[in-house]
Amino acid sequence: MLEVQDLTVNYRGIGALSSINFCLDSGQLTGVLGPNGAGKSTMMKAMLGLIPTCRGMVKYRGKLLKEQLKRVAYVPQRSQIDWDYPITVWNAVMMARTVQTGWFRNPSRQSRELVAAALQRVGMWELRDRQIGELSGGQQQRIFLARSIAQQADLFFFDEPFNAIDRATEEIIFDVFAELKSENKTLLVISHDLGETLKQYDNLLLLNKQLIAIGSCKEVLTAANIQKAYGYDLSLVSA
Repeated sequence: MLEVQDLTVNYRGIGALSSINFCLDSGQLTGVLGPNGAGKSTMMKAMLGLIPTCRGMVKYRGKLLKEQLKRVAYVPQRSQIDWDYPITVWNAVMMARTVQTGWFRNPSRQSRELVAAALQRVGMWELRDRQIGELSGGQQQRIFLARSIAQQADLFFFDEPFNAIDRATEEIIFDVFAELKSENKTLLVISHDLGETLKQYDNLLLLNKQLIAIGSCKEVLTAANIQKAYGYDLSLVSA
């Protein structure tokens, strides 16, 4: 179980997140929703210890998450990546195996097999020697999905993986999510989509600097919750 307790973040005295509390079971896909500026990415980064917090803690299976980050695969927003960096698709995915292989050592046969399988799974094997900057947005997202698969993590954190991608990539991502769930992995995914894809999630977490609701799609996307989070009526979402 992944537990978030009283997670609070301030930026220069201004509250970014206020007392976030929730628990997620293994084998579930949870979508994080909320308007721009709601603190979705901030929450994910705070959970991983990438930004300082005022208070709170995050535990996984009873132990502090920051002490077992090897078990986490984190895929940031694509806009945060330097796509001009001269690295091939193969090497970008192989970076997921650095912890297991060690710096300045050749990757093991197992690592090479895992990276090859991950690239084949996301349909990017044929482009393994291509520079990452030459890829389309959907292809770039597939590369980071492959890297997360090759890492063999237990927890998967994705920050807006569906932003500006093609339908084929979206289907591949959800297929991989389903496979990871079947392996009892825990997935937390930030999304802006309020459409049909919400049916893919086991849980939704609605956020706007504080936790507004968590539960099934039906439980979370009520008129009152949407109004509180976004400031407009639920009927406008489906219009």
